[in-house]
Amino acid sequence: MNPEGNPASAGRPGGGATARVQAGFRAGDLAGLGTLENTTKFRIGSVPYLNAAPLTRGIESELIFATPAKLAEMLRRDELDAALVSVTEVLLQDRYDILDGVAIGSLGEVYSVFLAHQQPLAEAREIFCDSASLTSVNLLKVLLAERGLRPEFKPLESYAAAPEKDFVLLIGDRAIEFQRAPHTHEIFDLGAAWLELTQLPFVFAVWALRRGVENRELRGELRAARRFGMDTLDTIIETREEFDEDFRRDYFEWNIQFHLGEDEKRAIAKFSELLSKHELGPVFEPKYVK
Repeated sequence: MNPEGNPASAGRPGGGATARVQAGFRAGDLAGLGTLENTTKFRIGSVPYLNAAPLTRGIESELIFATPAKLAEMLRRDELDAALVSVTEVLLQDRYDILDGVAIGSLGEVYSVFLAHQQPLAEAREIFCDSASLTSVNLLKVLLAERGLRPEFKPLESYAAAPEKDFVLLIGDRAIEFQRAPHTHEIFDLGAAWLELTQLPFVFAVWALRRGVENRELRGELRAARRFGMDTLDTIIETREEFDEDFRRDYFEWNIQFHLGEDEKRAIAKFSELLSKHELGPVFEPKYVK
């Protein structure tokens, strides 16, 4: 998740076939839910990263793009009505509902969220973290605490400094770039480590909806955007510009998933339990809305 990504371009599909498919979506998929212009009544935020593209398909021009940490700040200040935000923000703040059925998660290796380390995990005394991250920091704290480890977490000054660190937590597009480039670190993939610990998927991000706002139309449009993204996933893979097409296909087909079902809800409940166990709360019970 690249905190220095270009919000103006990162969330936009390409031209040609993509534009024609998007035009068909505007005319058809939202019938009965209102038009895309209805989203202008709402303030919607999303991360400008590759893994969010299938959930914001066709509504990119309506969105405010920011890092996970910035989106959380905007939600807390009531500057957004909805945001695709780290699940930790919802669990630690009793002010949001979760849009049911939609999430960014993984079942096993996620590839884009990991601790890169040059020394054994047991020797970690300080870990440098991408300041844009929320959920990944808390997930790593939980995973290490379950091993009896409680290192100090410090902000990473820049991604350019990452190769110099013995322990560094990286997320998103910049993490992908790090892992695909030559490096001397071992990779502790947080999605894989969570599956090993719990035998459950992990949910990294959800649509958080501000309570007290009438948002039925908004919920419908966000669900429609996901449907459109899933229906045109091949087009997204073929037309996005991040990395190469073979990688994008593997990433979307093997590393990232976009549903929020019963297994994912059990995973969120387990994460909540472990956040409380290791005194990373207080943690609030999530409320899901259709």
